[in-house]
Amino acid sequence: MTLSLVLFALGVGLISLLLILNKQLEDQFEKNLAGINLVVGAKGSPLQLILSSMYHIDSPTGNIPIKSAKALMNPKHPLIGQAIPLSMGDSHQGYRIIGSTYDLFGLYNGEIGEGKLWSKDMEVTIGATVADKLGLGVGDGFYSSHGLIIDDNLVHDDAPQFKVAGIFKPTGSVLDQLILTNTQSIWKVHDSHAHEEGESEEGHAEDDHEGHDHEESQQSAVGSTQDDNHDHDDHEGHDHSNHDDHDHAAADTPKVAPTNESLITNADQSITSLLIKFKSNNYRTLNMQRNINENTDMQAATPAFEINRLYSMMGTGTDALQMLAYVIVFVSGLSIFISLFSSLRERKYELALMRVMGSSPTKIFALIVLEGLILAVLGYLIGIALSHIGMEVLAKYMSDAYRYSFSGALFLKEEIYLLFGALGIGFIAAIIPAIQAKNTDISRTLGK
Repeated sequence: MTLSLVLFALGVGLISLLLILNKQLEDQFEKNLAGINLVVGAKGSPLQLILSSMYHIDSPTGNIPIKSAKALMNPKHPLIGQAIPLSMGDSHQGYRIIGSTYDLFGLYNGEIGEGKLWSKDMEVTIGATVADKLGLGVGDGFYSSHGLIIDDNLVHDDAPQFKVAGIFKPTGSVLDQLILTNTQSIWKVHDSHAHEEGESEEGHAEDDHEGHDHEESQQSAVGSTQDDNHDHDDHEGHDHSNHDDHDHAAADTPKVAPTNESLITNADQSITSLLIKFKSNNYRTLNMQRNINENTDMQAATPAFEINRLYSMMGTGTDALQMLAYVIVFVSGLSIFISLFSSLRERKYELALMRVMGSSPTKIFALIVLEGLILAVLGYLIGIALSHIGMEVLAKYMSDAYRYSFSGALFLKEEIYLLFGALGIGFIAAIIPAIQAKNTDISRTLGK
């Protein structure tokens, strides 16, 4: 009987674990689609492009030059409502640092919980999970690391530190796992790391270039023009004059919201990808992906299509596990039947005595059925406990590997249906032994 109980618990537990895991994965995938119609990046695997740019659980396919993506980033594009640039490749303690615009956190309905949004170079606003796991607060500083793994040898300690300007409220989306800054900060770190010996000269040139970007943005707003010399002089007093004076000078930098206009003039620079939302869906937007793939050196991928393809690939393994779970439940139900049937032979004299003492056939029938139901309920409870404990253990490993939050504390309505299924199996397994016990010949049994 114990073996029957263990088998039943394992079958129920495996089914429950798969339900919980699939539900949380689907929720994460759906929530992080964020209404994006197209992702544009370097040539390579389209699924890798989606996973790296939208779910941040894979390496990027490479970088694309701004001169190639400039047309898509144009705010006056007739088909594109939003084109959100992403620059990635660095991290801090395994959490990714993303250079972008304010539009990015808006995709996930992000709100500031503490501090403020980044407004100057080397400022960051971090997700709630990053702040909680790393113990970072407003005003704290840290160095970024090259790549997406934790390795002290890859720390950019020759570049300026990032400073935490604010922390987002928890959203339950990928935003919780990210460190956001402007794209110029990513460029600055890489320029500093690549040209350490010429840091002062490089920083000065970059400041002149970034000042020109900011001035361009202001010109479009007020309709005025400034020459390059005035632009350079005006910006020299800001935080980008050199890296050593960064923290002091940053306080004097005006707060300018990062925009695509401030990026597209940097034709010699690169970004990692673009997240695109269409103004409307029509035949021209449907053809955009094919046109980009065939006529440019970039790659475009549709998130919904690639995620469905991922589901289909995952579905093979999930279906196999589900079939295994159903087989285990069936075998355990058969085992319960055999156990009850066998126990009748051992207890037939007890059942006959119960009949003699006044128990009706119906009562004997009900007792055997109740025994099968109790076994099913015990197996169900043990299985559910095992599945949620297992999910909690699995969540820790998945969180370490993918930086996504999973929980074993999630209970699904499908688990209620699973209870009814367990009771049904217990009843079916007990029905034949119960009928046999009900029809026991008292005189013949006692005569033996």
